[in-house]
Amino acid sequence: MQTIKTLSWGVRQSFRAYVEGAGGKAQTSEGAQTAADGGFVFPAGPDSTLAIDEAGKLTGRGTFTGIVHFEAHGGMLKVWMVDPILEITEAGAVLTVADHPTRTYRLEAARLDLAALATEADETTLPAALLMFGSQWLGGNYPAGTALDPVRLGVG
Repeated sequence: MQTIKTLSWGVRQSFRAYVEGAGGKAQTSEGAQTAADGGFVFPAGPDSTLAIDEAGKLTGRGTFTGIVHFEAHGGMLKVWMVDPILEITEAGAVLTVADHPTRTYRLEAARLDLAALATEADETTLPAALLMFGSQWLGGNYPAGTALDPVRLGVG
């Protein structure tokens, strides 16, 4: 059994490019960091049980800590990604985020494709697609089902 230590996700490269092109930026805090590829890395929380079992399947519930705040258009565009949680159920995998630092509301942002899980050395990659609430979270600019950046899980 390998315990997942980090979750890396860039949401969607075109969204990040739009924010930057509109004179905005993405800021990280509370443990989240910007990765070399422009995505974001969140460390596992102390209560995270997400792991890869001996058969190579994800099990448990992954809680991750940190904040990414996208802001552009002089503050007219504000999107928060706070403390992602990866839930593995019999129906599949869903990535939820809190949409504000108050952490009072969580939304289902993306569905992850467990059947397409790929593992290399110390990283597991899962394709991600936007869910309805995720579409609303990103301002309705991408319809539900839109492909997102893959989610990468680190064991090291």
